Amino acid sequence: MISINNLTFTYPGSNQAAVRDINLEITKGSFTLVVGASGSGKSTLLRCVNGLVPHFSGGILSGEIIVNGLNPVEASPKIMSRHVGFVFQDPESQFILDQVEDEIAFTLENIAMQPEAMHAKVGEILELLDLQNLRNRRIDSLSGGEQQRVAIGTALSLEPSILLLDEPTSQLDPISAQEVLLYIKRLNETLGLTILISEHRIERIISFADNLVYLKKDAAGVINGAPRKIIQMIDLVPPITKLGMALGIKPAPLSIEEKGRITQDYKIHDIQRASNQMRENFESKICLEIQNLQVELGKNIVLRQVNLTLHQGEILALMGPNGSGKTTLLRTIVGFIRQNEGGVYLFGKSTSGMKVAEICRQIGYLPQNPNSLLFSDSVAEELMVTLSNHHPSMDNQALEKARLEVLNTLKRIGLQNQQLAYPRDLSVGQRQRVAIGAVTITSPRILMLDEPTRGLDYAAKDSLAKRLEEWRQAGMAVLLVTHDVELAALVASRVSILDEGKIFACGDPSKILRSSETFTPQIAELFPQTDWLTAQDALSGLRKI
Repeated sequence: MISINNLTFTYPGSNQAAVRDINLEITKGSFTLVVGASGSGKSTLLRCVNGLVPHFSGGILSGEIIVNGLNPVEASPKIMSRHVGFVFQDPESQFILDQVEDEIAFTLENIAMQPEAMHAKVGEILELLDLQNLRNRRIDSLSGGEQQRVAIGTALSLEPSILLLDEPTSQLDPISAQEVLLYIKRLNETLGLTILISEHRIERIISFADNLVYLKKDAAGVINGAPRKIIQMIDLVPPITKLGMALGIKPAPLSIEEKGRITQDYKIHDIQRASNQMRENFESKICLEIQNLQVELGKNIVLRQVNLTLHQGEILALMGPNGSGKTTLLRTIVGFIRQNEGGVYLFGKSTSGMKVAEICRQIGYLPQNPNSLLFSDSVAEELMVTLSNHHPSMDNQALEKARLEVLNTLKRIGLQNQQLAYPRDLSVGQRQRVAIGAVTITSPRILMLDEPTRGLDYAAKDSLAKRLEEWRQAGMAVLLVTHDVELAALVASRVSILDEGKIFACGDPSKILRSSETFTPQIAELFPQTDWLTAQDALSGLRKI
């Protein structure tokens, strides 16, 4: 089905190969999960399969790729689209039209399909992905999971035999992610589609895959084989696998369904959390206060009587389903959206009448899409611009100090070797780290992060967690919007659940994260009778029988 021999590809202007000496065979009808560190070339590999690389990217490609008997380098992406469907990481970026039915029909219109046949084909796709009730809906009114299914439907319109998906769950809440993955697995089983998925959140997908491909960063080749075999050879593993490895269980478990392999040999001797994260200190200074906030966008009430406080030296994780209003809340706090009722208070002062620039001198805000912060010609310049905006009259000594701070920040986020790179040429995970560096380099008193682990591998996520803890200890207040329950379990002082524009719960992570199956971390699900949330908690609380 897919045969790759000695593939090496280098993007224009780069002196380092994005992928190097890749040899890979993907069998027909398989479900393959592609993993690797951020920047290891996962997206590039997928784009090589359908011809987007090098046809649209340019660059130098050597080696051979054969897909369904075709060479994507020799064939055009137009030809390859008949064989390979592609779903991008940002589904909204591939939509052309406003309405669901029109979007799915668009590709068919371009190949001049007769109206009767086109209508029947669109109906098939809508039924296949349970989108019939959304046929006439505007795409921008859909949830993240629904948009992802529409993107998959569009990719299937030409009946390809291969479906490529680049991090399809990175922006989805756990329930939406599970629904999308079940649809993808159904396509694999009922239509015989060959599936290749690039993903960082391995815990969501590994149980669906029958093949695992691991790309080694800064090294040649791949490791490829059965998931249970390959997962033991790499360090990018879900919490339950990490726990199994630490306990010496061989082979380590892949999913919660295998919990018996841990619980049969170990007993609980301490139910309290080892990593004491109960950091609620309501005597500490209130940095940010939201009072009875209501926000209407068009005719829709998006936030309803929201009350929330953020204290100095705490990390508050704000969680909830796609479309619950989390991003709207952040944008309202910084002044991009004006509330209809209620107030936002920054260090006791109302933000009413404040300009966005004034608010952002005290709040570092990372939006969900890192591209909205990236405008400079190099990574280092991106961070320097932020410092210059905050300190417009720097003398030579201050400039030298700023340059040193830029280099130190790049080291902390692991991008010191990319300081001269054009930011938008980096992987999504690397762009995310540049954006995090840009909003934190000025050491703001409050930090608001909207889905900061999007595109980050486990190592980068652990690094972010350590930085968040350092900032918290230094007195920074952090408001963290995330669907990543494992990150919340690792770093949160408190957790709030926002749903349908209302705060439904707020408090101790070990209680809130267990109160809903949607947001329960793997370790909490594995040991429901304890307060444990992380693998480290379990390691400290277990004893071998």
